[in-house]
Amino acid sequence: MDTDTNTMLIALAVVVLIAIALWMVMRKQRSDHLARRFGPEYDRTVNEMGSRDKAEAELLARKKRVDELDIVPLSPADAQRFSQDWRSLQARFVDNPKGVLADADLLVRELMQKRGYPMGDFERRAADISVHHPGVVEHYRAAHDITLRDHRGQVDTEGMRQAVIHYRALFAELLQVDEPHQPTQRHPEMRTQS
Repeated sequence: MDTDTNTMLIALAVVVLIAIALWMVMRKQRSDHLARRFGPEYDRTVNEMGSRDKAEAELLARKKRVDELDIVPLSPADAQRFSQDWRSLQARFVDNPKGVLADADLLVRELMQKRGYPMGDFERRAADISVHHPGVVEHYRAAHDITLRDHRGQVDTEGMRQAVIHYRALFAELLQVDEPHQPTQRHPEMRTQS
């Protein structure tokens, strides 16, 4: 081989190595970003899917799907109604815990629907919630699991109390109110002299 061919092969090898290094850095940055964004849900999805690549593809697909939804905050009137319904539910739990978990699950689903989340099966709802509320999706999963066991008569009062606490964490996170826009006030020092 002549010198020009060797130089060209070396240059091509360097370009390929640089491209591989850039690809690895970008992949690491994407993984780090998704891990920060989804928190424990990232690790749970990696474990569930058995592969970081598959998990990241799933998380990106969730984000894309939810970004296309029209998720809206609640009106102040709706927020007040939901808050009152939650307080009523908690008061009923103190006197008679039976049936409260099913009602809590129903109230959370109603709140999700009012905000704009679709009402697919539980796993789809949990996946959708994980996009905007990754910090509380595990509460939702734990509450749902306890509620399913409660339907089979396998939960004591303490278990029911734990489920209500889990539902409350998700409920509080979802109870976002649409604040009316306030006109901006100018600072006194910014007023012009007339």
